[in-house]
Amino acid sequence: MPASRHHHSVYVIELHKDVLYEARFVAANPRFDRFMPCVYVGCTGLAPAKRFDNHKAGVRANRFAMKYGLRLMPEVYEVFNPMPYRAALEMERELAQELRDKGWAVWQG
Repeated sequence: MPASRHHHSVYVIELHKDVLYEARFVAANPRFDRFMPCVYVGCTGLAPAKRFDNHKAGVRANRFAMKYGLRLMPEVYEVFNPMPYRAALEMERELAQELRDKGWAVWQG
């Protein structure tokens, strides 16, 4: 079977709860349930682990993912990957909203 041409992925990074001291993050999550996770949701053409490493190293990094990122949460996203670029962009938005609807605090990249 030929290798898939689709190489984009969505990914979810668990953020340390200290992100809740960031006013912009809190303002973006008015319905946050304090018992639920804080996360960053993004999409990438890299392997999610490589993209996470880049965030932590400050390479094209989101500020919240760089400062508060703890770990990837493949249990949330790996079922969707890989996919075409446009599908990854749409899935990023949909997954972020789905998690918000469950009470998670989400920053979307």
